Amino acid sequence: MKIAVIGMGYVGLPLAVTFAQAGVEVVGIEADPKRCGAIKAGASYIVDVADEALKAVVDQGLLTATTDYAATEECAADIICLPTPLNANREPDLTLVKDATVKLAGHVQRGQLVCLESTTYPGTTREVLAPLLEQGSGLTAGTDFHLAFSPERVDPGRTDYTTKTTPKVVGGLTPACTEKVLEVYGMALDHLVPVTTPEVAEMTKLLENIFRSVNIALVNELAMLCDRLGIDIWEVVEAAGSKPFGFMKFQPGPGLGGHCIPIDPFYLSWKAREVDFWTEFIELAGKVNENMPYFCVTKVTRALNSHGKALQGAKALVMGVAYKADIDDLRESPALKIIRQLDKQGMAVDYHDPFVAELPAFDMRSIDLSKGAGISAYDVVIVVTAHSSIDYADVVNKAQLVVDLRNATAGLDGAGKVWKL
Repeated sequence: MKIAVIGMGYVGLPLAVTFAQAGVEVVGIEADPKRCGAIKAGASYIVDVADEALKAVVDQGLLTATTDYAATEECAADIICLPTPLNANREPDLTLVKDATVKLAGHVQRGQLVCLESTTYPGTTREVLAPLLEQGSGLTAGTDFHLAFSPERVDPGRTDYTTKTTPKVVGGLTPACTEKVLEVYGMALDHLVPVTTPEVAEMTKLLENIFRSVNIALVNELAMLCDRLGIDIWEVVEAAGSKPFGFMKFQPGPGLGGHCIPIDPFYLSWKAREVDFWTEFIELAGKVNENMPYFCVTKVTRALNSHGKALQGAKALVMGVAYKADIDDLRESPALKIIRQLDKQGMAVDYHDPFVAELPAFDMRSIDLSKGAGISAYDVVIVVTAHSSIDYADVVNKAQLVVDLRNATAGLDGAGKVWKL
């Protein structure tokens, strides 16, 4: 069997390699010719895919890449893994998925499976993809070809659960569609979870991320309250986490990042408004989490004031700009919002991140801390992303002032110069 994976990014490339490692022939459909070239050269641009793993399946002829959708005609399944961002009005933007579906439609064959993995609102597979595919192919979804939804569950940088080992939810347009998607994914993935409809599968993905968003917002709000009350929120969370039942530990932070949690809840909020329903918890969680970078900037201001310095004109070093530790992913990173706010208020800002060499949008490059005066040259060091390779004891020792937004300095004696979220 041969399959096509449309979109070779954070979701598509690991999925394609996983199928190829299981002996399935895969063709990657990718709009960026540079990415196609990198795949052919066995040079991975995704942190979760090692060069060696990519090169191995490419050399075996199990994975190829092209910009041409005609290559899907010889495939038994086409899996769509494209971004679904929000537009400027915080509404779903399915442009990339729709454009790809239109291009794919003219090549759909009888008996093929088309499966969407991109996170979206309930009803997208049935109400958006099916009509586009039917119009372009002249075939009927659920009768002439199979159609399904299977939400991606990628957590960049994670090693305990991978594309292969993470349980995979699948929901087809018809029972036969579900059987087909189970057959295809069963060739490469360890555990499949069938549900009755695409809408159930679409909603499952949103529930997973809304659960995290709401609980992170709760602990972030408590962090702001504890700040006012003079209580260490990190100690509170650790103490509560000792309870072996009825409590799940979530940690506060400078804001949400990544493609899922900051975005997915708004997909459901938008869909809910179509049926005159207001998702109060989701909206409130969004407000709290969106406000966290601004709260963190006020924390930096107060910390500087305690040292007799003003924010304007001060020099800041932001430690870590990826949205989470030990990866290079910048999508929706709160560090970018914090840097923008600090710059707007007159600070001179540099950053250090061993995973992110440059920020072209800011015309910035990661600072080499071994050169010049290093950490000691800055009025304040702000730990936004706690990469494990950084020696935080050394940071505390050399810094004039540290604002730690991730509890990276836990257990270190800051001698009064460490401020925590």
